[in-house]
Amino acid sequence: MKKYFILCLMALMPLMLFAKKQPKPQEVDSLGRKIKTGWNFGILPSIAYDADYGFQGGILTNVYYYGDGSQYPEYIHSIYFEGAYTTKHHGIFRLNYDSKYLIPDHRLTLDATYLPDAMCDFYGFNGYQSIYHLNWHNWNKNTDKWNKKPEQLSTDDYRTRVFYKYKRDLIRVAGDIEGTIYKDLKWNAGLGVLGYIIDDCDVNMLNGKKRPFDPSKERWEQKALDPSAELLYDKYKTWGLIGADEMNGGWHPYLRGGITYDTRDKRQGPNRGVYTDLFLTYSAAFNAGYGQQATAGYNHLQFNFTFRHYVPCYKDKNGIDRITFAYRIGVQNLIAGRSPFYMNNYMNTLFIQRVYYEGLGGGNSVRGMMANRILANGFAFVNVEFRFRVVNFDIGRQHFFIGLNPFCDLGIVTQPYNLDDLVKMHTNGTYTTLQASMKAADDKYEDYFSTNINDIYRPHLTAGLGLKIGMNENFVLSADWGMPIDKQDNGKWANFYVKMGYLF
Repeated sequence: MKKYFILCLMALMPLMLFAKKQPKPQEVDSLGRKIKTGWNFGILPSIAYDADYGFQGGILTNVYYYGDGSQYPEYIHSIYFEGAYTTKHHGIFRLNYDSKYLIPDHRLTLDATYLPDAMCDFYGFNGYQSIYHLNWHNWNKNTDKWNKKPEQLSTDDYRTRVFYKYKRDLIRVAGDIEGTIYKDLKWNAGLGVLGYIIDDCDVNMLNGKKRPFDPSKERWEQKALDPSAELLYDKYKTWGLIGADEMNGGWHPYLRGGITYDTRDKRQGPNRGVYTDLFLTYSAAFNAGYGQQATAGYNHLQFNFTFRHYVPCYKDKNGIDRITFAYRIGVQNLIAGRSPFYMNNYMNTLFIQRVYYEGLGGGNSVRGMMANRILANGFAFVNVEFRFRVVNFDIGRQHFFIGLNPFCDLGIVTQPYNLDDLVKMHTNGTYTTLQASMKAADDKYEDYFSTNINDIYRPHLTAGLGLKIGMNENFVLSADWGMPIDKQDNGKWANFYVKMGYLF
């Protein structure tokens, strides 16, 4: 990985040197701003924070080529590299290329990403049907704000702080292309591969040498993890909800095709227009389960639909859009075959534009909700926000702005798992119901699952506020604070995220 990082930096050095030789831009746009031309680049520390992944440290660079500036703020070429690691043992190693001009009249996006995750979130199937217990993985959390009774805060309920985790490494390689059918109506095609390597959390690695586990001590008086503690992921395997042919991941080449309609005035932070897409993704399967069982049954077809609308609400006397109302509606459903559980929290997209496509829950889908809180065969989501452009200013040759974004997000299950059917299939009929399987394992159904079937379709709601700092209209630093409406969506009062770009 170090060699890969060094090679990428070496590849970008000629671009950095060439960028310094570009002449100063002299032309201005209709708003009086200097138009960027030639190569523009920046190497920055990759410092960020995500409530689900922790503090992030590393390096990133984004190289833009604007040519003669006639299409500014659109770029001709964009090359992005990031290498980083977080305090919650999550890695990011990504190289991305995007252009509308490499192939004339076509947009091409290439992406290669490696995301090792020592503690991937897993809260069970079907959203609210799976009951979340804060003190099972965080006994000392102050939960008075949730109106808990004192006896419900007993440390005897604590199990392990990785109870809702498992180990997952994701390798993603993708290529996507877009062409024009007529004006703003486009066709899209793409192919790639998603590789998942899954296992139990490596407790010895997480403990390290400084905190070896000592069973003679009270568990809540030290931070070391108990290697013998059973995780929710382990229980799902024992109960038959996760099969032997999917429990260790697998490799899934995919083929994707669809159409888009795009009238946005710009791709990054648009102020007006519509973007909608409709596409199908066919994913094959091989080597899933790593030789345990055949996996041809995990070939599947998924349907996606997204609608985004940007409505300008207020423009100042200089013609600058100050307030924009923006919303996004999306659906992802399984329409044929079977999808392994680990692929059902991946949000399909026609173009790889950011690192994470986890859903539903977290800073990339429903802000303020725990990552992967909704795990089902199908789901829908809504994001609504007002975008206030508070101030514009220049520093040297660079154009900056600061904005505020109050928002409200929603997620809902549209295609739930049939838990009894999963148990019958994965236990070869040994158990015909989940309750029977759990009873055999000495687990109580009501401790893990709601007895009200209507909880499956109950909406998950969050609300919050975002801060945006932008440079040259394309480079945007985003900080979002989101709060869940229901305590089952987050053991904390709220979640905070510092990322790059707008959510949509």
